[in-house]
Amino acid sequence: MSNISSERNLLPPKSDLEANQTTPVEVVSSSELTTEEWSDRIFLERQVERAFYAAAKALKALRDRRLYRSTHATFEDYCRSRFGFTHRHVNYLIAGSLVVDNLMGTNGSQIENSDKTGTNGSQVENLDEMGTNGSQIENSDETGTNGSQILPTSERQVRPLVPLEPEQQRQAWQKAVELAGGKIPSGRIVQDIVDKIRERTKVPNPYRLGEVCTLLPKDNPELKGRSGCWGVITHVGDYSCTLETWDAEYTVKIEHLKSLELLDNDCQFMQQLCARLRRLHEIENRDIAVDWLCLGLGKQPLPYLSPLQEKLLADVEQEYGLR
Repeated sequence: MSNISSERNLLPPKSDLEANQTTPVEVVSSSELTTEEWSDRIFLERQVERAFYAAAKALKALRDRRLYRSTHATFEDYCRSRFGFTHRHVNYLIAGSLVVDNLMGTNGSQIENSDKTGTNGSQVENLDEMGTNGSQIENSDETGTNGSQILPTSERQVRPLVPLEPEQQRQAWQKAVELAGGKIPSGRIVQDIVDKIRERTKVPNPYRLGEVCTLLPKDNPELKGRSGCWGVITHVGDYSCTLETWDAEYTVKIEHLKSLELLDNDCQFMQQLCARLRRLHEIENRDIAVDWLCLGLGKQPLPYLSPLQEKLLADVEQEYGLR
């Protein structure tokens, strides 16, 4: 409890009214934190700022126990304000920690020391045994179910494993460690192993021609800056698709796509809109305002235009003789 005790000065001070009361009265609303919850929150926040695994476990505890509720309405707002984390990044961290649990064969119980999820700070104290670089999970004598004590130290190393079944995760990680010469493999090595597993298992491509999807850059440098851009699938391969956006075509793996799950009529509208934007983009010596309009609509994944948006687009098309 030494770490928690050292943080007592950070707890909200009691008011003078509370200090003068002769009979202690504790009034806790649904949004207020108890003293012990404040201690736990401060400690867990310190873990989030440290190693990937400890951070993920701390975030999960903060989320599950709603320790953000006294200052933020949602967990997403709390993570963005307190740590600068997007909702997607937090999901990656937590999902990655579950993969590590599987690789250790512990479901998290080893790291949390089988604590019964008490609220007195004992559960979060065990997280500090991780250290600041994830070394504990690498050195523990009981960690490896894969014949190795080498375990991930970065979320990116395990991100490709998330979609796999637990047994496939362990097999893929073991193979990646072997290819890395018995050292911690890079995310690229792990991704290559996962791709080969998919080739063997023949996972069907879930997308279809004409479907409207958004791009998910993830770890693909070619998609940097394209997050949220929508487009229409023009080719479906075994493990990839070609997506046509307002200004380019991208052939990407299926994990870099997210379907908007639109009805057929809505897909047809988006297909027509994409074609209209592409015609404008192909005009030489066009005004820069054209690209501003196309860029805005090209990141608006909605199967309709507002009356003003339709008027602006139609006026620009008429300006360049496309109507």
